[in-house]
Amino acid sequence: MNRRTFIALGAAGASSVAFGATTHAGASTSGAKQYGSKQYRRAIVIDALGSIGDPDPAATETSAPSDRLLRDLRASGVTAVSQTLSVGSTGDRMTKAIRKIAIFDEKIAAAPDVLMRIRKVHDLQVAKQTERVGVIYNLQDSSLLENDLSRVTTLQELGVRVVQMTYNTRNLVGDGCLERGDAGLSNLGRDLVAELNRTRVVMDLSHGGKRTIAEAIAHARAPPAITHTGCRDLMDHPRNVFDTELRALAAKGGVAGIYSMPFLVPRGAARKDDLIRHIEHAVNVCGEDHVGLGTDGLISAVEMNDEYREGMRREYESRVAQGIAAPGESPDAHQFVPDYNEPARFLRLAEDLSRRGWPEGRIEKLLGANFARFFGEVWG
Repeated sequence: MNRRTFIALGAAGASSVAFGATTHAGASTSGAKQYGSKQYRRAIVIDALGSIGDPDPAATETSAPSDRLLRDLRASGVTAVSQTLSVGSTGDRMTKAIRKIAIFDEKIAAAPDVLMRIRKVHDLQVAKQTERVGVIYNLQDSSLLENDLSRVTTLQELGVRVVQMTYNTRNLVGDGCLERGDAGLSNLGRDLVAELNRTRVVMDLSHGGKRTIAEAIAHARAPPAITHTGCRDLMDHPRNVFDTELRALAAKGGVAGIYSMPFLVPRGAARKDDLIRHIEHAVNVCGEDHVGLGTDGLISAVEMNDEYREGMRREYESRVAQGIAAPGESPDAHQFVPDYNEPARFLRLAEDLSRRGWPEGRIEKLLGANFARFFGEVWG
C-alpha cells in the first residue's frame, strides 16, 4: 500500500487557452472578471503528480472505482492526473510495476465514462471534451530499470509516460535529494537521460539531488520536468528546489509543478497562503509559462479519522525502515493543504489567485495549459 492509497482509506468543452498560448506576466487586470466555475469548466486542469486513490474504506488495490471516488472525480474538474505505479520497493520492481499497470488498466476499463488513459497530448483534449479524467502513468524512481535501459521502451509501450530519475536516496543513475555526497549523475544516468529523450518519455527530476538535477537539465535534449516540488529559496528543505535549478529548468523549456506537501513550511501543514507564496515565487523565477501544479496527493478529500491516523503511522514507519523518509515527515504531518481539502481544490485555488489579481490566462497556464504544452513537446 503506498502513501496515496492509505490516505484515501481515511478519507466541457475544449480549453479556452490553446496549448502554447502565452500572456505577459505583467498583464493588466483592470476590468478582469472574477475567475469562477464557468471559466474553470473551460480550462485544461492537470495534476502532474497526484492519485486516483479510492477514499472508500472497503476499496482494495484491485477493486473497481467506488461510487464515492467516481463522484469525486466528476466534481474535481481535473482533466488529467499523473498516477504513480512504482516508488522503488524490494524484490522484482519491474514485475511489480507491470502488475500495477494491469491493475490501473482494469480500473480505468471499469469506469470508461469517467476515466481514460493518456498516451499522447491529443488525449488531453479528448478527456476535456468528454468530461473524463485522464490518467497518465508515471514511475517515481528508475531503480526498476536496474542497468537495462531497454526496459524504458518496454514501459513506454505499456503506457508509461513519465519516469523519475531518483527517489530521495542514491540509485544506479544518480543521487537523490537526501544523499549528503550529492554526486550527481552516473554514466548510466547520462545514458538514461538520452534514452528517455529518444523514447519521448518525460524525465522527471523531482526528489533529485541538486547536482543530479543540474546535470540532467544540462545533458537533456528534450525539456525536463520537476513535477512536484517547492521553492528552496523560500523554505530550505531537501525536497524543494533552488532558484538556480528552477531557472535552468525553465530555460530548457521545462515545467515545475508546485506541491501541497508540508515541506512548504518549517513545521505543521502548509496553508493556502503558503502554497500561493511558493507558486508566485516560482512564477517570478521561471516565468508564467513554466509553472504548474503537482499536488503529490489525492483527488478526494481526506477524512481526519482514526483510520487515517493509523494509516499515516504505518506508512511513516515503513518509509523510515526503507530509509526514504524526508526531514519533516511524521505521522502528524498532513500531506495536503487543509484549506483545499476537497475534490474541487484547483477551482478554489484559481478563485484565490483571481482575487490576488492574477489574469485568467495566467491562471489557466498554471492549472494545466503549461503542462499540456510541455507534454506535447516531449511526447510529440
